[in-house]
Amino acid sequence: MRSLASLLLILAVLLGGCGLLPEEKDETVGWTANKLYAEAMDAMNDGAYDKAIKFFEKLEARYPYGRFAQQSQLEVAYAYYKQNEIASATAACDRFMRLHPNHPNVDYAYYLKGLALFNEDLGMFGSISDQDPSERDPKTARESFDAFKELVTRFPDSKYAPDAVKRLHYLVNALASHETHVADFYLRRGDYVAAAARAQDAIKTYPTAPANERALYIMVKAYDALGLNDLRDDAERVMRKNFPDSAYLNGQGKSKAWWRLW
Repeated sequence: MRSLASLLLILAVLLGGCGLLPEEKDETVGWTANKLYAEAMDAMNDGAYDKAIKFFEKLEARYPYGRFAQQSQLEVAYAYYKQNEIASATAACDRFMRLHPNHPNVDYAYYLKGLALFNEDLGMFGSISDQDPSERDPKTARESFDAFKELVTRFPDSKYAPDAVKRLHYLVNALASHETHVADFYLRRGDYVAAAARAQDAIKTYPTAPANERALYIMVKAYDALGLNDLRDDAERVMRKNFPDSAYLNGQGKSKAWWRLW
């Protein structure tokens, strides 16, 4: 008991001593909005994103109605994006869009959100690996698609729209390929009805996607296994018309993966 009491006394002294430590000095005390913004941008340009975020947040808190406050919110989103903190970046973009739906730069918020999610999904300009992107969870790709679609729909003349359109084309291919990947899984498992249905849904939902070549081939194989010869022949006829040089039909194995374009 005496040892326990001594231990508790030591802990109390240590914890109490924490309050005696000098508080960290805030270097920004007395800074004007202009100085806070300038220092934050300098930190951003130097790649010191944590420091930049701290300055931008102080700026918004101290001068919420100043001309720099709204811009600071966008800069915070960009800083999180550069740090690859995707959840924080998209949350910051959502906050800006919610608070300032009519802001002149709200198109950039949509673009930045789409870009952050796009890069997280190893998109067009991300790392190339041996894994087909369609094999990953499509949730992020769908969220990126929604952000880019909202941008080009609401702001067709935005300077970010052309790049967003290119990324939308990629995402359509990714989502279509995911559907055919699932259909292929059903085919290999012997669930031919589900395989044909999933492949057909992919074609209807994404009619111009390159992945439709694979989807049609899955339909041919599934209908053949089910003994549905008329449906099999129809699917093969459509496939030969749209993909006359398909490696699937020529017995050469799989065609070049659609995502290996760069």
